[in-house]
Amino acid sequence: MNSWLNYHHLFYFMTIAEEGSVSKAAKKLSIGQPTLSTQLKQFEENIDIRLFEREHKKLIITEQGKIALDYARTIFKTGLEMIEVLNDRIQPLNPTLHIGALDSIPKNFILKLTQKALNFTDCQITLTEANFDVLLKDLSAHKIDLVLSNFVPIGIDAKAIFPKLIIKKNISIYSSYKYKHLKRNFPKSISTQPLVFPTYDSKLRPDLDHWAQLNEIELNIVVESQDIEVKKLMAINGIGLIAASSHSVEQQVKNKELIELGRLEDVYEELYILSTKRKIANEISNYLINNFII
Repeated sequence: MNSWLNYHHLFYFMTIAEEGSVSKAAKKLSIGQPTLSTQLKQFEENIDIRLFEREHKKLIITEQGKIALDYARTIFKTGLEMIEVLNDRIQPLNPTLHIGALDSIPKNFILKLTQKALNFTDCQITLTEANFDVLLKDLSAHKIDLVLSNFVPIGIDAKAIFPKLIIKKNISIYSSYKYKHLKRNFPKSISTQPLVFPTYDSKLRPDLDHWAQLNEIELNIVVESQDIEVKKLMAINGIGLIAASSHSVEQQVKNKELIELGRLEDVYEELYILSTKRKIANEISNYLINNFII
């Protein structure tokens, strides 16, 4: 066995394992497929370990291959973090903080988190909104410091992700004053009424479906959206009723643009800050994790 580890080969192996085939990895790496196959074979020979089994032209990662993949991810993640830290050290800028948030997170929550960070220290903040898979991938790769989410990952996605619950509030049904008569006989009154509901990307959606089933409410969903601002705008304009926490619609209720029709029992909005362990801690991230509450 060669005692020197070829990191190019290790990176090629990791890419093949993550893509699931040599052809897909070759396309991603812009390398010829025969060349990549040769590199993989050389890597296995150098370390004297079979990383894949070949079955009917398919690559099946071995148990030792899974161990190697875990180490490879850690090695290259640490390398990216090193570059990030070095770049931060040589640039005469304020400390940086990169916050990710789902579209379904109320914008006033993002504002409060930003204000908390700026009150702690002068810093440069980058905000990114994207779907959960993208944010989780960037958080794991240390491209994002914190993620605001209304649910936590489970299974393999939860590995090395640390959630902190920062709010848990009851969900209510809100509408424009056009539907104020529905306050009577709530919740039966909202059966068959037009609804603007979250998509199934949100944990709230199955909770709402379960609540409706228990209360024998016939759901008439006219619009599905993850963006809370879109849902509020549609509710204000009378398109349908929305399910939200009081924090999400506080300003709209105050301005008499929306009215609460009734509260849903045992249905909650939960908000989490997600973080991951880093060898070089972000001081602002640590402060927010320990001190941010709504």
